[in-house]
Amino acid sequence: MLSYNVAGLLRSTPGTARRYEVHAATLEIADDLRLAAPIEGEVRLASTGRSILATAELTTALDERCSRCLAPVATPVHVSLQEEALPSIDIDTGLPVDTAAEPDALRLDDHHELDLQESVREAISLAEPIVPLCRPDCRGLCPRCGTDLNDDPDHDHGDMPLDPRLAGLAAWRAPDAGD
Repeated sequence: MLSYNVAGLLRSTPGTARRYEVHAATLEIADDLRLAAPIEGEVRLASTGRSILATAELTTALDERCSRCLAPVATPVHVSLQEEALPSIDIDTGLPVDTAAEPDALRLDDHHELDLQESVREAISLAEPIVPLCRPDCRGLCPRCGTDLNDDPDHDHGDMPLDPRLAGLAAWRAPDAGD
């Protein structure tokens, strides 16, 4: 659960904080990105006098494919999040707050609920590794036949004829540094 009622915290003195454990939270990240493990961690909500400051340390894992051998891999992800949420309704009068000065700010809803789902979704998406690997020494796939070189480290095609499209490159030699 990544939604919290902060009405009491809005009425508190600045600096008042509450901590919430996050256990087994799930969230849809994107069409091409799924969680491999539930979200775990802690959320700290603090009153600043004018807003709520949300700080979170969360961990999960993403269901991905190794970029070298294409094996399924659960990539661990740790995200640190810090967001300021402004009220949309004045806690004392119940009247709407003017949002024109900060239109892009994260807002509490009309019931003083802080929903961190979108912020957590974005943080996890940004923490996705560019090149996920099943292990650091992954050997990948054979470029000729696609055999997983991790399973068959002695894989060799011997002296196969060169692809005629690459014949021009075979004749090319890099200039020596001494020339």
